[in-house]
Amino acid sequence: MKEEQAIRIDLCSAGKEKPQPDQLEFGRSFTDHMFLMDYTDDKGWHDPRIVPYEPLTVDPSAMVFHYGQSVFEGMKAYLTSDGDAQLFRPQRNFKRMNHSNSRLCIPAIDESFALEAVKQLVGLDKDWIPKAEGTSLYIRPFIISTEAYLGVAPSRHYKFIIILSPVGAYYKEGINPVKIAVENEYVRTVTGGTGEAKTGGNYAASLKAQEVAEEGIAQVLWLDGVERKYIEEVGSMNVFFKIDGTVVTPALNGSILEGVTRNSVIQLLEHWNVPIEERKISMEEVKQAHKTGKLEEAFGAGTAAVISPIGQLVWEHEHLDINGGQTGAVAKRLYDTLTGIQYGKIQDPFDWVEKVENVRQSSLKASG
Repeated sequence: MKEEQAIRIDLCSAGKEKPQPDQLEFGRSFTDHMFLMDYTDDKGWHDPRIVPYEPLTVDPSAMVFHYGQSVFEGMKAYLTSDGDAQLFRPQRNFKRMNHSNSRLCIPAIDESFALEAVKQLVGLDKDWIPKAEGTSLYIRPFIISTEAYLGVAPSRHYKFIIILSPVGAYYKEGINPVKIAVENEYVRTVTGGTGEAKTGGNYAASLKAQEVAEEGIAQVLWLDGVERKYIEEVGSMNVFFKIDGTVVTPALNGSILEGVTRNSVIQLLEHWNVPIEERKISMEEVKQAHKTGKLEEAFGAGTAAVISPIGQLVWEHEHLDINGGQTGAVAKRLYDTLTGIQYGKIQDPFDWVEKVENVRQSSLKASG
């Protein structure tokens, strides 16, 4: 795709009714517009456009339905007290999207152009960013294979799409600790598979374990798929444990997603001179640390929930209470700092924030 291509913008003729802040569910409501761009072998990425949000017309034989060739990302836009919209480390999301693209044999996107598309789309639908405490505008860029073909091969046609959704807290518990079940029977992925790519099949593979988990379980904690003993990640988050003063998180091994929030947590801990280790960590080690009183905190980190303290781990019919079921000091500090930077309440020493310019709808064409 040529970088100089302008993004065509067609406005919807009438905006939808926005949900009330106290009625926001994660991923249930969508804004007035979406971004689309097409790929064909002969043209590359082309025809970038922002159009009214509407259903797609896709051939029933489109390869995404049959072989799952797709990738996606998740990021957010936040509203500051001054009414400005800003993004949090979006460049890393598009860098990771291209990493996923490579693994799924999808043509790379121009990361700078993709970021510009997000900025224009968010700027256009800025009024959809909710103003209540802890709310934001979730951004979902994704790519699907659209060639009408049932042969098993990389598609020659794709669509790159970005949609927006106003959201509240991902977990109803908010920053309060959640209950996590350690999965022993099912496997999410293995090294050499697609675990480090953000592709839909990884999430489809995780649904069964969540479905059969006991009542009150917020998420499933996955173990490695070979030895079934080393901790990998939670369904929607990377995971951290504070053991005897040191924060430990599983090292990236090819089957763990490299989270943007994970990377941010590590940078903050290093900035604060808090000991942090990226290494293999087994559930047996965590259990022993709990038994000896050295397991001080556990928490997940991800775009959707930011920081989610873990109050209890359920493993092999044992319930391991962590920190008395209370939010730990490190998790609280990380949550306050990350959200403070995201909402523009505190200084951003890492240049993580990307500002979004307003788009003036009065100068744009409305679609009929």
